[in-house]
Amino acid sequence: MESIQATKQRFGIIGNDAKLNRSIEKAMQVAPTDISVLVTGESGVGKESIPKIIHQLSHRKHGKYIAVNCGAIPEGTIDSELFGHEKGAFTGATQTRSGYFEVADGGTIFLDEVGELPLTTQVRLLRVLENGEFIKVGSSQVQKTNVRIVAATNVNMFEAIKKEKFREDLYYRLSTVEIHLPPLRERKEDIHLLFRKFASDFALKYKMPTIKLTDDAVVVLLKYRWSGNVRQLRNIAEQISVLEQNRTINASTLEGYLPNEGSNLPAVVNTSKSESDFSNEREILYKVLFDMKSDINDLKKLTMELMKSGSGKDVQKDQEGLIQKIYGEEDEEDVTIEDLEILAIGEKSEDSFEPSAEPQDKYHFAEEIEEEETLSLQDKELELIKKSLERHEGKRKLAAAELGISERTLYRKIKQYDL
Repeated sequence: MESIQATKQRFGIIGNDAKLNRSIEKAMQVAPTDISVLVTGESGVGKESIPKIIHQLSHRKHGKYIAVNCGAIPEGTIDSELFGHEKGAFTGATQTRSGYFEVADGGTIFLDEVGELPLTTQVRLLRVLENGEFIKVGSSQVQKTNVRIVAATNVNMFEAIKKEKFREDLYYRLSTVEIHLPPLRERKEDIHLLFRKFASDFALKYKMPTIKLTDDAVVVLLKYRWSGNVRQLRNIAEQISVLEQNRTINASTLEGYLPNEGSNLPAVVNTSKSESDFSNEREILYKVLFDMKSDINDLKKLTMELMKSGSGKDVQKDQEGLIQKIYGEEDEEDVTIEDLEILAIGEKSEDSFEPSAEPQDKYHFAEEIEEEETLSLQDKELELIKKSLERHEGKRKLAAAELGISERTLYRKIKQYDL
């Protein structure tokens, strides 16, 4: 087996970081086998190099190597791309087409961004991994394939499984061996080395002198977070190589090309609010709105009965269950038919009290309210109600709140004392 250094030179991998070397070593160890491999790491760390190493060092090196970006293929056509389709399987299928798993038989397929696969496609892929079988879209014939699958993702797979966006059984089939590539910020000693390599490549490409960094610029380069990893570093090196006339780059010039990513301090991110939480809240809200609609319909029905009936007492007796459902139980006193007749007739204003111009005997009350208070207490109660209404300029809602009683009870007292 060739050395790690020789493998890095062969595949153009720059860096001497121990974590990077360990990842390459694992790729070299699993290459002669047919074990499925999952490559993980942030976007831009160079995950596409690992499947190339695995393929070229395996007994499949003379077979096809196909790299598929799963995130770039529309959901409606990805099954056709991977497994092929029969003529007439869907609109636009004018002829039979072979999918990647059929074309790459005996070789290797690299599924990049495998975390973006639709759930239906994941089921098909699981079958390929388990017994090497697949069915073309629009066909009923089972076909066999001998393909080695290497997948890569920058998604947190355990979070995706928890949110039911990725099948757990497929994850464990793909990650028989998992190879993790470290982000560039964890490979400090490789950053300047990579920058010099990119600067040299672009100088050759654009036929101009190579750019060089001053010592203070190197310090800035190493302190930067590089959230885009090697891809971002390469992009910055190319920009400077093309745009700068002065080929010696100081810290100030370099900072002008680096996007401001804010503080490098870790941010606290609240991930406790899952989609299922929002779904549950929506369900609760829909239920509350449905119950409110039901209560309003019941209230309309009861009000209509009152308007049609000449006797509120009969309605109170017949609709006792409905009354209880709408109003429940009050701590102060029971709901009487008087309340319902008030609702049936309507109020002139929600917020202000106006003395009724109608004669008192217009309403027929089912029963008289029994007075348990003494005469002196009645006087005191009447006085407090008058003062509260005057203080709040006749606004019943505010007066009721101040007196510690419900607005409905206050209305009854107003009618009782003929205010």
